[in-house]
Amino acid sequence: MELVEKLKNDMIGAMKAKDKERLTVIRMVKAALDKERIDKKVEINDGLLIDVVNKQVKLRKDSIEEFKKASRTDLIEKTEHELNVLMDYLPEPLSKEEVDRIIEEEIKNVNAESIKDMGKIMKQVTPRVKGKFDMRQVSEIIKKKLN
Repeated sequence: MELVEKLKNDMIGAMKAKDKERLTVIRMVKAALDKERIDKKVEINDGLLIDVVNKQVKLRKDSIEEFKKASRTDLIEKTEHELNVLMDYLPEPLSKEEVDRIIEEEIKNVNAESIKDMGKIMKQVTPRVKGKFDMRQVSEIIKKKLN
């Protein structure tokens, strides 16, 4: 609940500082978090917050790409600022070496021998790296190691 508390405290801080841009982003995250809680009928926790923030980060990155195509520098700057605020609520990213080490450990733990064991490995690796590293890249690394 560490990140959830940080979100609440940052919201109060942004209100007191009259930082409208930061407050808007935090409120948007809180609204998305509440929607997920209601939709999935689960309690709010750091894992749910990380999932919500990851979705918002992905949306912002996609938007930035579209704004670059349209040469909208004003919107690019605004969206990059939102992205920077969102990054405060994600755990420290893992390096490629750390992810490789985690994957190697899980391959040994599962006794994986072929690509057929990929699901078992992903099931073990996902909780350890989710939100800290791009899961598509994790999947590619596992495929390379199993082939």
